[in-house]
Amino acid sequence: GAEAICVRTDVSKREDVQALADKTLAAFGKVHLLFNNAGVGAGRAAWETSWNDWEWVLGVNLWGPINGVKVFTPIMLEQNEPAHIVNTASMAGLLAYHPAAPYQVSKHAVVALSEHMYFALASRNAPVKVSVLCPYWVQTRIMESERTRPAELANPPIAPTPEEIQMYYFMLKAIAEGVPPDEVADTVFEAIREERFYIVVPDDDDMRRRIEERLQGVRDGKAPAFTP
Repeated sequence: GAEAICVRTDVSKREDVQALADKTLAAFGKVHLLFNNAGVGAGRAAWETSWNDWEWVLGVNLWGPINGVKVFTPIMLEQNEPAHIVNTASMAGLLAYHPAAPYQVSKHAVVALSEHMYFALASRNAPVKVSVLCPYWVQTRIMESERTRPAELANPPIAPTPEEIQMYYFMLKAIAEGVPPDEVADTVFEAIREERFYIVVPDDDDMRRRIEERLQGVRDGKAPAFTP
């Protein structure tokens, strides 16, 4: 029942994000909520990942939030009204290993971007708050990311390794059995109301164990632990 508009946007392009802001303001006058949620997945080990994969994944997963923050935060600050920004990272941004290097790098960077924003906004007593969403398996179309890849960043055909095929089908199953998106949305809006910074989904004992094992390794100066 709410009024909405649809604006086709490539978040990796700052001019597209600026156009989104302009059309949003023209339609509604103000902006109070920003969800930097676009994401794609691709890549292998860091040195085996193609240049195109690095550019595409970082363009969407990292430059997307950066562009959103750069364009929308000044608007929200100028309004001087309560507002909230939610940057979508991933559990891959809190844990020590993901098989696709660009994805892991981008998600750790989004966590760092959000942490920086938290302190920068708080130091100015700004009415704009920020949260970082770190979901694990969610029922999305992330495994169909290739449908959105720009033609200029396409990879030449390359046969997947047996390990990559195994991982692909493991991830398909895990995503199909993951948290429904509407449950994630409910959790996010609850976190906004509570001004909670870290939003971990699902927030259960298993997720806390995985995060704690990584942090314990940091404290002990040990090699990063892989927690399957």
